[in-house]
Amino acid sequence: MKKNRFNKAWLTDHLNDPYVKLAQKDNYRSRAAYKLQEIDEANKLLRNARVVVDLGSAPGAWSQYLARHVGTRAGAALFALDMLPMDPVDGVQFIQGDFREDEVMQQLEAALQGRRVDVVLSDMAPNLSGIASADAARIEHLAELALEFSANWLVPDGALLIKSFHTSYFSQIVERFKRQFRVVKTLKPKASRDRSAEVFVLGIGLREQR
Repeated sequence: MKKNRFNKAWLTDHLNDPYVKLAQKDNYRSRAAYKLQEIDEANKLLRNARVVVDLGSAPGAWSQYLARHVGTRAGAALFALDMLPMDPVDGVQFIQGDFREDEVMQQLEAALQGRRVDVVLSDMAPNLSGIASADAARIEHLAELALEFSANWLVPDGALLIKSFHTSYFSQIVERFKRQFRVVKTLKPKASRDRSAEVFVLGIGLREQR
């Protein structure tokens, strides 16, 4: 009974959420589009971007935002990747697979055709087990993968935005960003629910690696 009450309360909150209603109005697949929009507008994240990679893209709200705000530019090349299937988004090349696997990574690199990336977005989140230490390690691992990809493929003034969570490893993730990027910010957009532990980390401008 308690579980049913919880599910009903969540559903009520979800249906009454102004961002859910706005997403329906604007034809976005989820409210997540407004998290990216807020971060983009506040930090000019996508102002000059043409080549963008969206990791953990399903159901596709971030890819939709990219298609609308970047896809119309000359030379735009948008790529999305997720383990889950995703309905097509016009102007976005989707690769289904696990980013942790070399074969999938090779598909993404082949799709880039040697082009350097202006912005990497990662909304990836692991399947949580409920074991805090294990979940924190999984979250850190996904952050490390995004950082490694960015180190290899970003243009010098490029940016990486990832979703993370306040865990025991969060400070280590931020420190890793600071070693790799000249500017680092932690962000909690208004569209992110207050009770959610999610937080976004933004790195801009690669440091020269010695």
